[in-house]
Amino acid sequence: MKYKVVIFDLDGTLIDSLEDLGEAVNHAMDLKGFPRHTREEYRQMVGHGVRNLVMQALPASLQADEALVDECLSAFKAYYVEHIDVHTRPYPGMVDLLGQLHRSGVRLAVASNKFQSGTEHLVAKLFPGIPFVAILGNREGYPLKPDPEIVGEVLRVADVSQADAVMVGDSGTDMKTAENGGVRGIAVTWGYRVLEATPSITLVHSAQELSEALL
Repeated sequence: MKYKVVIFDLDGTLIDSLEDLGEAVNHAMDLKGFPRHTREEYRQMVGHGVRNLVMQALPASLQADEALVDECLSAFKAYYVEHIDVHTRPYPGMVDLLGQLHRSGVRLAVASNKFQSGTEHLVAKLFPGIPFVAILGNREGYPLKPDPEIVGEVLRVADVSQADAVMVGDSGTDMKTAENGGVRGIAVTWGYRVLEATPSITLVHSAQELSEALL
């Protein structure tokens, strides 16, 4: 096998959570009488943690109002935790791919900028029976991607070297995280961003292509 551990991004890579995220932010905007946003607009906002998501959804003139961001973030979280898995589903082929990787002896990890409890909940519900060596989200005291700390943490837990690890994601943030962490990056094209292949980034267009790239 090519790699001993595969580090997956969550939203936009393993799962399509955009509709539930967008509905929760729109709920927070509704409470304040602010404009709603479309799914495609939210596609450009996600990936940098929920605080940044809520902040970007606010009118531009109000995004620097920290108290307002905190208030809307609280409203978002209260709604989202109750509706986190209404529409969210794994992307086609991902459940089978994770099972295939596990049976092949590859260790699996999740590295997400989603808040920790939400990350754990969705992974447990949507990928039951898949043993992950680490499920890491946005936690107090830990930096968000693209800081490489999250990659280093996975490598320590899995006890593997950088050369034996790869990160799979859908965004420039994920690929920068891989670069910063000294591991290979593979970008999927079904997620929330449009990326281009480079000497250090491999693009894959399906779960089957991803399987071939990993195994």
